[in-house]
Amino acid sequence: MTNEDSVDPGLARVVADADVLAADLLVGGDARDAIDIVRAHSWVTLVAGEPLLADAQAVIAELADPGLASDWRGTVETLVTLVDHAPEDHPALAAAAAGDARHILSLDPNLRSAAAGSAIRSRVETSVKHPAAFARLFDPAAVYPVAIGGAYPGPDRDPRE
Repeated sequence: MTNEDSVDPGLARVVADADVLAADLLVGGDARDAIDIVRAHSWVTLVAGEPLLADAQAVIAELADPGLASDWRGTVETLVTLVDHAPEDHPALAAAAAGDARHILSLDPNLRSAAAGSAIRSRVETSVKHPAAFARLFDPAAVYPVAIGGAYPGPDRDPRE
């Protein structure tokens, strides 16, 4: 699919909830595997709002230390596309709506429940996934032609840099 009218860039836009962002840094595992997909592909966009980044920074400061949290914040801001939304809205859901992101990664089982999914999809075209599910199901080679158009070029960044 190369017709620009048929591409859907929202398919390549991802929101990682604060718990996933903190786990990516502090734990690794499923959260890191999922975020590494974003880091390895310049055309996959990590979307966040200020409240989401502030939440993640606070979690990292509490679980590790404020210096690491501050350093993380400076680094993550170079990776994310910041969107504006009302501060009282749920940070991940609001970022997905404002940033046209089709994927939300969260460790919160309540957010990933069927009831929550139905309620969310009635307002926003997105789905909430556990990071392990995203890492297992998100196929960059299949998404690229639909989200961007053209032939999949492969990963174009080192996720560890």
